[in-house]
Amino acid sequence: MISHRKYMELALSLAARGRGDVSPNPLVGALIVKRGRIVGRGWHKKCGDAHAEVCALKEAGRKAKDSIMYVNLEPCSHWGRTPPCTEQIVSAGVREVVVAMKDPNPKVNGYQELKFRGIKTRIGILEEEAKKLNEPYIKWIRSKRPLVVVKAAMSLDGQIATRTGDSKYITGREARKFVHELRAEYDAVMVGINTVLKDNPQLTVRLVKGRNPIKIVVDTKLKINANAKIIKNEGSKLIIATSKKAPKTKVKRLLQKGVHVLVVDAKNGKVDLKQLVKELGKRDICSILVEGGAELNAEAIKSGITDKVLFFISPQFIGKGLGALGDLGINKVDKSIKLKDLDYRKIGRDILIEGYL
Repeated sequence: MISHRKYMELALSLAARGRGDVSPNPLVGALIVKRGRIVGRGWHKKCGDAHAEVCALKEAGRKAKDSIMYVNLEPCSHWGRTPPCTEQIVSAGVREVVVAMKDPNPKVNGYQELKFRGIKTRIGILEEEAKKLNEPYIKWIRSKRPLVVVKAAMSLDGQIATRTGDSKYITGREARKFVHELRAEYDAVMVGINTVLKDNPQLTVRLVKGRNPIKIVVDTKLKINANAKIIKNEGSKLIIATSKKAPKTKVKRLLQKGVHVLVVDAKNGKVDLKQLVKELGKRDICSILVEGGAELNAEAIKSGITDKVLFFISPQFIGKGLGALGDLGINKVDKSIKLKDLDYRKIGRDILIEGYL
């Protein structure tokens, strides 16, 4: 009996190789199997490059005839940056196509197209795993807004810094390396101005191999120092989100340094985060990792822009210090925000809790 799950797992692992390089396109992997042997592999490597199905067909060559193709996302059936994959699948003589999930893009109807063309098709193998892999793409395609994830590292008693502001380092090296891997996968990392003024962070992926994300600084009154590391090192990949309260002369100086200054409305005296993520979505930013302090973390959750949280818990006590979240306006326990679909992992000495809002 053919193990569709086994081959789809391999297609998903191939797709994951494109992390950090394909956005705003989805992560896609394809596997071609003939008589129980893998004859072709492919994955989407970069936005604008050949799709996974085409790469796998190219590797398989003539062996693609009468084969089974496994792909984690419904093949495209329309002209975009590249020709439709459905045409090339049909031309290659593939006998059967097994798909993990339907593409949420309304332009794509590859599953039905292949069926119409006489190819045996089935869909839904490891569907949940496929959806998890492409969370940012699914959110962006459906809403034109990025997937927003709030990340924090705290002690066992919920502190992200001591009362003197010291926070280096609450988590161990393994967890810090994992965060750098996350940065390489996300389109952008967002922090508040207080984090920039206090820590002068670089927000790079220096602990791992990968591309540095776009940096977003939420700075309502444009307090940022022109000599901040984030400006000197990453000016062209930096977006400063500010309000009309920002001094025009400072906006001009930052623009001259190659920084992108995004002026949005203020809400309750702060940058309107809902409007901000809408504007970022228009710029093809599909995923944002929020690495703010207590205030930005709380605002991101209160405003309703947050989809998921990643909280690292370190097995140590700090006592009175700075909490991971600012005021959420909750007065009763039964009104507290409950996380869904929880997952727990041990990373080095620390525990990572992942949950959805």
